[in-house]
Amino acid sequence: MVDLVARAQRSWRLIKASTAVLQDDGELLLLPILSGAATLAVGGAFIWQAMNDGTLEGLKTGQTTLSASFYVWLFAFYLVQYFVIIFFNTALVGAALDRLDGRDPTIRSALGLAITRIGPIFGYAIVSATVGLLLRFIGEKLGIIGRLFEAGGGLAWTVTTFLVVPVLAAEGIGPVEAIVRSVGLLRKTWGENIVGTAGISLVIGVFAFAVCLVFAGSLQLMPANHAIAMALMIACAAAFIAIFAFGAALSAVYSAAVYYYAVIGEPPDGFDRDLIRGAFGPKGGTE
Repeated sequence: MVDLVARAQRSWRLIKASTAVLQDDGELLLLPILSGAATLAVGGAFIWQAMNDGTLEGLKTGQTTLSASFYVWLFAFYLVQYFVIIFFNTALVGAALDRLDGRDPTIRSALGLAITRIGPIFGYAIVSATVGLLLRFIGEKLGIIGRLFEAGGGLAWTVTTFLVVPVLAAEGIGPVEAIVRSVGLLRKTWGENIVGTAGISLVIGVFAFAVCLVFAGSLQLMPANHAIAMALMIACAAAFIAIFAFGAALSAVYSAAVYYYAVIGEPPDGFDRDLIRGAFGPKGGTE
């Protein structure tokens, strides 16, 4: 219980420290909004195409063995989606690193940085899409064991690549080198048990759940008062966008702060040493 309270307090301090950075650069919130819009557009286009050419017929009919064309489509879907997400995340984390270094980034400078990293970003998207496809294939083929492996493998991949985007933004090295660099930085001091981003996700999830409750209430209100219900639904949609943007920006600032500390050896302004170090479980009980 004490540990749970301590983690909650640490998560709240992380959010406050990250929020302070965002207060100095509110326009950073536009990047995750652009990322979300681009992701939805790409995803919608892929799904529309797949529904019209029969690629998803196996899913509709409940086939246990999916066609090769489905996995080709899935790889292409993963590749483009990952590319869009990593591109905007690189821009966002690069801007956060600039802000933590005392510079004044802009949307233009952040996107310009991401464009200069287009090759490594595409390479990392290929690696991520390949891993995602393999995990999905195993999950489909091995039943419940495969699903567990897919979930565990996805979590391990997330931990392993936690600092890849900051590495790409700051160092511009290739995707494989960036993954190796991420693992090296994480193992250098803290071990592998990341809880900082989980804490941020938990708090953001609470806000999102509250919005879901309001949205559900607006659906119930629809027959009685259509105008108020529609207004509430529009407000909920706007709130979801704001929460998504805020959560993505917070995570970007946090990962930038962790990378900064790993490379420089000192936390950036607003993030004390214990706050950053405490977001990771010690490896083997020692540093």
